[in-house]
Amino acid sequence: MFTLIKKARVYNPEPLGVKDVLVSFGKIAAIEDDINIVGLKEVEIVNAEGLLMLPGFIDQHVHIVGGGGEGGFETRTSEITFEELYENGITTVVGILGTDGVTRTVGNLYAKACELEEKGLTAYIYTGSYQVPPISLTGDIQKDIVYIDKVVGVGEIAISDHRSYNPTVEELARLGAMARVAGMLGGKAGVVHLHVGDGEEGLNRIFKVLDSTSIPPTQFVPSHVNRSKKLFEEAITFLDRGGYIDLTAGFEQEVGFMECIPSYMALKLLVESGKSLDRVTLSSDANGSIPSFDENGKLIRLEVASCRRLLEDIKKAVFVCGIELSQALKVITANPAKLLKFKNKGTIEEGKDADFLLVDEELNIKKVHTRCFLK
Repeated sequence: MFTLIKKARVYNPEPLGVKDVLVSFGKIAAIEDDINIVGLKEVEIVNAEGLLMLPGFIDQHVHIVGGGGEGGFETRTSEITFEELYENGITTVVGILGTDGVTRTVGNLYAKACELEEKGLTAYIYTGSYQVPPISLTGDIQKDIVYIDKVVGVGEIAISDHRSYNPTVEELARLGAMARVAGMLGGKAGVVHLHVGDGEEGLNRIFKVLDSTSIPPTQFVPSHVNRSKKLFEEAITFLDRGGYIDLTAGFEQEVGFMECIPSYMALKLLVESGKSLDRVTLSSDANGSIPSFDENGKLIRLEVASCRRLLEDIKKAVFVCGIELSQALKVITANPAKLLKFKNKGTIEEGKDADFLLVDEELNIKKVHTRCFLK
């Protein structure tokens, strides 16, 4: 019924100092210097002295039913498991389809999200995939966003990629407008989550949409923007115009991203250039394929992304690049919660869902608490 965390050093993600935190029925009931439990029954007490309490991580780009398939059926990647997410501190996940919107469906995605939720996580999905017009569950992306509880937007729509369905500026504008209105009607984010490939066009079509319509930049969320220096520079321009950008964890030269800027270095460059990180997020692309193609578009290698890279890259941001822990944390907690309108997620506050981690000074996870249970 009650769980009392004693003497944890709490990050909200801003540092709050050493606090006691009382959890009741999946919610944070109190945060105080010292909480007296006299009179409370069925209290589990956790001694967290010497540990840090962090908000549970939000990973907004995970191929929860698997991805891949660019090299045929044998290259399909597997579904993610509850244990993989949970053990890496991810307490809220957003499932997504990618290249394959044929053998994998929005229905598959929804069912998997329900499975993860029943096991103890919080799970949402995007309707659609790479293709335009987007596939959906009801036959209408607006109805999906308005009526289906777990649908928060549409994506990942592919641009600047040889696997893209090459949506025109007009199609992207219409898609952005439809998702925006549906989000308003359903009280949801209603964003268009974009896969941005390594094509020369980069974010050009999105800039054209912004220049030719009244759609705000926050309507589109370009992901993988640290895959190259050129694309990252365009992403900074998009950030300056008021948009959100989503970095991808795990981009390294040794796994085939020869022109990439690793996410931790991208965060360092943003901080050093005086940019706010308030509209920057980080996601893992977990269980999605990492294909390498030759100049003719033929698949030559395929690896699989992992959700463990989310925390690994945060550790590097803090311990290698010297970014303040509170700054690094918000790109996987408070920022995606704000972007996706997850009002009970992303921070440790009274009344919010009790999703948090207990970690040591090296950010190694010792315990994970979701609104359902502690382990």
